[in-house]
Parts: sequence; C-alpha cells; structure tokens
Amino acid sequence: MEIDLNADLGEGAGHDAELMALVTSANVCCGAHAGGPEVIWDTLELAHKHGVVVGAHPGYADRECFGRREFPADEHGVYTACLYQMGAMFALAQKNGLIVRYMKPHGAMYNQAVREYAVAAGVLNAAAGITDNDLTVVGLPGSMLAKLAADERYPFVPEGFADRRYKTDGSLVPRTEPDAFVHDPDEAVRQVERLVRDKGVRTVCVHGDNPEAVAFTRAVRAGLLARGFTLKPFA
Repeated sequence: MEIDLNADLGEGAGHDAELMALVTSANVCCGAHAGGPEVIWDTLELAHKHGVVVGAHPGYADRECFGRREFPADEHGVYTACLYQMGAMFALAQKNGLIVRYMKPHGAMYNQAVREYAVAAGVLNAAAGITDNDLTVVGLPGSMLAKLAADERYPFVPEGFADRRYKTDGSLVPRTEPDAFVHDPDEAVRQVERLVRDKGVRTVCVHGDNPEAVAFTRAVRAGLLARGFTLKPFA
C-alpha cells in the first residue's frame, strides 16, 4: 500500500524545517494568502535538501483571513490568480533546481472547487498547459473539481485529510464548527485507512499551520508505516 503524505508549507507557520523531513510532498504557498518570495525560496531550499516533491498552492489574495474567506465564483478571476501565483513560484523553483509537479488550491478556493463549477474550471484551466505536460491537480474525491477533471480526462489525484473531520456527504466539516479537527493520531490513521479503501485517496494532507503539526505528523507517519503503508510521492 502506497500513500503520499503532503503538507501545506511556506505559509510562515514556523514548522517547515521539521515537517519537510516527515512528508513526501510539499504544497508550497505561492505568496498570496500568506508567505512571500523569501519564504517561498526558503521552503523550496528545504524541499531540495530533503528530496521532497513540490506542488503549487495558490489561493485567494486575502491575507487577513489566510485565504479562507469565500468570494463570489469567478472563473476568469480564479484562472488569472492561479496563473499569476504559479508563474512566480515556477521561476523560484527553477532557480532552486526543482520542478513543480502538481497544483492544489488553498483554503476557500479549494472548498469552492468542491461545489462550484466556475471555481473548479478556473483551477483546472490554470493548471492545463502551463508546463510541457499538464500539471496534475489535487482535490477532494467526489468534488466538482474531480468530476470536471474526469470529464476532460485531466490528471487528478484524490486527496484526504488526516487532521480534519468529514461530513456525511464527503465534504470537510467547516473550521468554524465544533469538533472540526482530528487531534488523536491513532484516529487520524484509521481515518486515512478508510479514505484509501473507500474513496481511493492517493495523498493525505496534514496542515502546517497547526501548532501541534510536527508531533501530530510524526505520530501519523509512524502509524501509517506500522500498518504497512509505504510513503511515496504520487508525482
């Protein structure tokens, strides 16, 4: 059993050096919802040092709310915002000897791409053709983004979350609701097993802005290995 362990990094949370040694893929913030050029550079250097695969992690330019406030669906706005952010990250990655292998939208953009065609289409169109090969897109299984990718035969990797709870429809419990987070690593590992078995998940996210992110990720990693998983990047 193979699974990719990814983390949202480059957001200035202060745990990147420790987390980079534990994950197999890094969703590197593109500087709009958090971080900035120097933070991106430092994160890419860490990824290069640890041999971690990197993906672009664009989001809404809403630093006040960390990119977690939803905006009216705007396909062209999402498309251009993603292109703009990824272009800068591609240049920084190239100078660090890295190739950006995939794209995962952040926060509110990610959640809206689960439900709203316009946002999903903007994300997918931004990833298409930006490199010699279409950039793989990461998102929630069963989402609008997943459906659109399937319809267009576009490379898509279904993602699960180790540290978030799910609603009965397969979407994430909003952060504003009670009990939205999984804090127990054993429970998180059991959840990952279910997501792999029932939803075909190929990559699992832990959030780097969690104050307990390092200890939690280390325990989840150990739990996955103990249950026979091989940790390997999907890209």
